[in-house]
Formats: sequence, C-alpha cells, structure tokens
Amino acid sequence: MGPNPAFLHGLINAVAVLIIACPCALGIATPVSLVTGIGRGAQVGVLVKDAAALERLHGAHTLLIDKTGTLTIGRPEVVAIVLTEINSAYTEDDLLRLAAAAESSSEHPLARAIVTAAQDRNIKLPAATDFNAEAGSGITATVEGKTVSIGRAPTDTHLDDHPDATLVAIKIGDRDVGLIALADAIKETTPDAIVALQNLGLKIFMVTGDRDAAAKAVADKLGLDGYHAGVTPEDKQTLVRDHQKDASSGGVIFAGDGLNDAPALAAADIGIAMGTGTDVAMNSAGIVLVKSELTALVRAIHLSHATLRNIHQNLFFAFFYNGLGLPVAAGVFYPLFGWLLNPMLAGVAMSLSSISVVLNALRLRQLKLP
Repeated sequence: MGPNPAFLHGLINAVAVLIIACPCALGIATPVSLVTGIGRGAQVGVLVKDAAALERLHGAHTLLIDKTGTLTIGRPEVVAIVLTEINSAYTEDDLLRLAAAAESSSEHPLARAIVTAAQDRNIKLPAATDFNAEAGSGITATVEGKTVSIGRAPTDTHLDDHPDATLVAIKIGDRDVGLIALADAIKETTPDAIVALQNLGLKIFMVTGDRDAAAKAVADKLGLDGYHAGVTPEDKQTLVRDHQKDASSGGVIFAGDGLNDAPALAAADIGIAMGTGTDVAMNSAGIVLVKSELTALVRAIHLSHATLRNIHQNLFFAFFYNGLGLPVAAGVFYPLFGWLLNPMLAGVAMSLSSISVVLNALRLRQLKLP
C-alpha cells in the first residue's frame, strides 16, 4: 500500500514553506549594505571605523566643531608680539626667545608656531627644564633660571590690529610681561562645506579655547549657527552632553583633531576625526576624514543617507519575497486556483531574494558623492 496522497501533498508543502521561509535575505540585508557603504567611503577618503556611526550620521542635526585644524589650516603663525610692562627690561626678541624655549617640548600647534617664529628670526634657543603642560591651560618651564609660564590671555584682552587673533600671555615668575598674537587661516574649502552641511539640515556650533572676540570673528565670517569660546577639554565633553539632552539634536556630531578633543569625540553620538590629527583623536572617533577637510564630512553624510536608504530597500525585498512566497508555498491558494509551489522552485526563489539584496547593495559602489 503506497503512501497517503494527502500526506505527500502536505509534506511537499511543508518542505516548500521551510525553504522559502529561510531568512537568508533578511539576515544579510543590513550587513551587506553597510559593508559596501564602508568600502565606498574608503574610496572617497571617509574611513568608517564604527558601522553604527555611519548609521547614526543619517539622523544627526547638530554639529559641534573644533576650530584649529578643523575649520582652519592648523598652522598658526605669530603675527604680533606685545610687551605689556612699561619700561620693560625685555625686548620682543627676548620674549620670543624665552617663550620658544619653554614651548620647544610641546606638540601643540600654537607652540610649534612660536618656535617657528623664533627660528625665522634666527634666534638661538636656550635649554629649557622642568617642562610641565596642563591640558587646556598652558605650560610652564624653567629657562635661563627663570620660570616661564605661557597660557591663555585674559578674556577681556584684545588687540585692535588683530581682532581675530589668538592671544597667549607670557609670564616670567609672577610678572605678566607680554602677549603673543597668532593667526590661523581658514581652509579654502571650509566656507563651501559649511554651507553644504547647513543645507543638509545641520546646525553648526564652533567650539574653541580662544577668547570670545576671536571666536566670534571666525563664527561670523563662516555664518555658523553659534559658538562656544574659552572652552577647556572637559567643557567640550560637557557641551556634547548638553546638546545631546536637546531632543531636536537628533544625535550630536563632534569633529576635531587634537588630543584635547578626544573626550568629546568619545562622548558624541558620532565622533569625526581629521586624518592629520593626533592618534588619540583618531582612536576616539568612529569616522576619520583622510584629507582633513569638511567636504569629506559632506560626502560622509550623503553616504550615510544612501546606505540607510539601501538597507530599507533590501529589507523590503526580503520581506516581499517571503510575504509573497509563503502563502503560495503553504497552499493557501490551492483551493481557489490550484497554485502550489514546488520545493525546487522555492529554493530558486529563496536564492533569488538573497541575490537581489546583494545586487542592490552593490549599487552603492557606483554612488556619486559630492
């Protein structure tokens, strides 16, 4: 006696259902888009270290951005030296010699600028000892038997000839002896990138340790939505947290390149580091811009939008195949139309759903980015 026809019919339907319900396409829908998007990003100078950062970039509406090395070239130059003591015993060259000697062990861009200015004047630098740097505050060192301190100038200090310059104060012992003004040019690509980012819906706030007047000058020139001046490394992290509390932020991006930016980069929803920045900054960020230009951030956001859109398409394909194939494989339409799905055809359909998802994701490789 042969097998029961009804049992065979049910068995074939069950096998077809098991095959077509295999969630392969659903399982690869998101990863294959992310991997392809990350690869496309690498081709245009956007290195994605954290795939989640690329996804979160899609919904961010607030950008906090460091000034030096991010908005600006990151190579400040000394533009003025001012003696603040009446009948000072020091000349400009004396002040520069002592300051450059004290800063010779520092890697900060302002320190490098002061040392370079001394070298340009052929000033021989004496040895410095007892060097000590305090993040966000300044440095001290012993030069020619004198304690030289270099740090932020008071917030109300200004130079009429250089309203947008960064000012550092020089102290010898407990005496305020002078100021050094340094200027850092804005990158040529920054203004257009700011406009493009704002057109993408981002509110942009500059974060800098500079005094208010210098920060305002740069913010006004670039048309930023706001700025935070006189900020310490700890303040930067606090600012990120404060903006994250604002529900309208949709996620906070922090972009920077320095050692002092690392806490804020780690705290932000999306940390963006410049490729020419410090190793600590790049290790703290989820995305690294190889060419250190904000135009690359514009590309990263467009890439994020395209990748998320591609993921949604893939999920649709995966659900569509299953949603269409399962009722047929289960025999729902057999009483009405006599439709059944052969297990071999179910296998083909399942494979096609996975292939369609992969092919759709591969379209990201041809994505045109600004």
